[in-house]
Amino acid sequence: MKQELQELQVACLRMDEGLYAVDIMRIREIIRLPKLAPLPRALPFVEGVINLRGQVIPVVDLRKRFGLPPLENRETSRLLILSMAGQSLGLIVDEVTEMITVPVRELKPPPRGVRLVGGEYMVGLFLVQEVPVMLLNIDALLTFKEMAELGYLTPSQGQTSHNEKSAAC
Repeated sequence: MKQELQELQVACLRMDEGLYAVDIMRIREIIRLPKLAPLPRALPFVEGVINLRGQVIPVVDLRKRFGLPPLENRETSRLLILSMAGQSLGLIVDEVTEMITVPVRELKPPPRGVRLVGGEYMVGLFLVQEVPVMLLNIDALLTFKEMAELGYLTPSQGQTSHNEKSAAC
């Protein structure tokens, strides 16, 4: 007998004036924003990379991805370490506000024809105290081409060319 999902546990995020949520099953951890190493010629919304316990993780700024203006004070910003295509991805958000449980029946499809910031990355929305919260589709944040550029689709994962050594090696 197949058990159907009744509830969804999500982390609520604040981005500009909007509220968003991410399924906590996709989040490995939430950390303060560390110093990022720049990534030359990266995609415009990729802020750089971090080394987290020996793993190099690309970091995407959700503000840039959504086309929002830069945040002046990043004191409350957090980095979500997400699982995407079997690898880790860092996602900078303005603030993580709370973890909540949402009944699946309360999840509504995205409104048609309404232009929402980040709407193309949305699974649906639900209300928290009459305030709409958009549930993000983590898998839609990067296109196939962008995933390939970040190395998420390479057949020889973990292998590097010996011709491309940097001066620091």
